[in-house]
Amino acid sequence: MPQKIAFQGELGAYGHQACSEARPDFEPLPCKTFDDAIESVRRGDADLGMIAVENSTYGRVADVHSLLPESGLHIVDEAFVRVHVNLLAKKGAQLGHIAHAFGHPVILPQCSRFLRENLITPHATSDNARAAREVAEGDDMTVGALASELAAEIYGLDVLARHIEDSDRNTTRFLVMAREPNYNRRGAHGMMTSFVFRVRNIPAALYKAMGGFATNGVNMTKLESYMVGGHFTATQFYAEIEGHPDDRNVQLALEELGYFTDHLHLMGIYPADARRLER
Repeated sequence: MPQKIAFQGELGAYGHQACSEARPDFEPLPCKTFDDAIESVRRGDADLGMIAVENSTYGRVADVHSLLPESGLHIVDEAFVRVHVNLLAKKGAQLGHIAHAFGHPVILPQCSRFLRENLITPHATSDNARAAREVAEGDDMTVGALASELAAEIYGLDVLARHIEDSDRNTTRFLVMAREPNYNRRGAHGMMTSFVFRVRNIPAALYKAMGGFATNGVNMTKLESYMVGGHFTATQFYAEIEGHPDDRNVQLALEELGYFTDHLHLMGIYPADARRLER
């Protein structure tokens, strides 16, 4: 029985593409929401979860970073997926006749120039692959979907325009989540460590907490904040650094961080994706 990997969206979504590229031997398991994908891994319905966290054009995927610390899962890999946006439509449809295009709110800004130049009105939907399926099920030749070529293959649609994204480096980063951590690997392109923390309620606590990474030469690639439990005074930070906690400089930096935090939770230690170096 093949192992399964859960993703948010329907078959043909970019999460499906990420699963096919990063874990081709796993059976993709579509889920309605990110919560559902995470829960399927927790329950054991899936062995891994493929969770989108940020896009190079749009920015971070809303609410995902606040979901991860509460998930009980561990980050075991990252996957960078080149996102090519395509305009799909019914067989026989013509580009000049397309008046409306449906796509996820994340994808609409990524191809705004093309839509504007072709006088196509964008419409938001919950999932790009769902948009493709609904276009295929309908009979309106003036409606298109913004989705992957994989979705076109699955739902039998024509690709009226390929690679219409505004940026030629449009990339989405996914995190691969598992029930158990794996801290023993070493990646060919380096290691990443992700964690969440809350600083103590003392003056300049965040400034002092960050000082240990600078003095020990640890590169912090991400630092994001979000409120906890709806309280303005409770701020949690999500951070990612280059290196492994067994590295002496990372060890020293985390020890110094501990002096200024009242909560520190390791989210994952995982190999850096080779495409990280290309960005």
